[in-house]
Amino acid sequence: MVVIGCAALAAGIFVLDLLLKNHIEKSLEEGGEKPFCRGRLLIKRYHNKGAFLDVGSGRQRVVAALSLCLTLLMTVVFLATFSLRGNSTLKTGLAFLLGGAYSNTYDRLVRKYVVDYVSFPVKNKRIRRIVFNISDFCIMIGALLMALGETKGKRK
Repeated sequence: MVVIGCAALAAGIFVLDLLLKNHIEKSLEEGGEKPFCRGRLLIKRYHNKGAFLDVGSGRQRVVAALSLCLTLLMTVVFLATFSLRGNSTLKTGLAFLLGGAYSNTYDRLVRKYVVDYVSFPVKNKRIRRIVFNISDFCIMIGALLMALGETKGKRK
């Protein structure tokens, strides 16, 4: 039953982010922004042609291939964890990570760029320029949960 729940979580993240990305692509011009959540967030349309912070933007095929390989590797790890009993924190973390990885990898393979759309209206211009998507947050949450799950598993 845990397998189905985690697979549904990963699929839900993928679908939610895909729908949001499609909405952003249709409703905002690239570089355009709108305040959201009483100005606590900025909704932007940004095309990231590389990995995090546009690293590798000049080598899109390499970034896409690496993204695909890592996503497939994480899928194998995800499936292998379900033969193990317990450690739902680790499994949930993998589901978050995979949902985000599938979404961003899909973008890299189909659109040839990742649609990012959330930034924070802070005074620091460097931080304000960073644009995320739901998948990015899920990958971060997943990595944190996996680390917690591993720590929890080692204490037992």
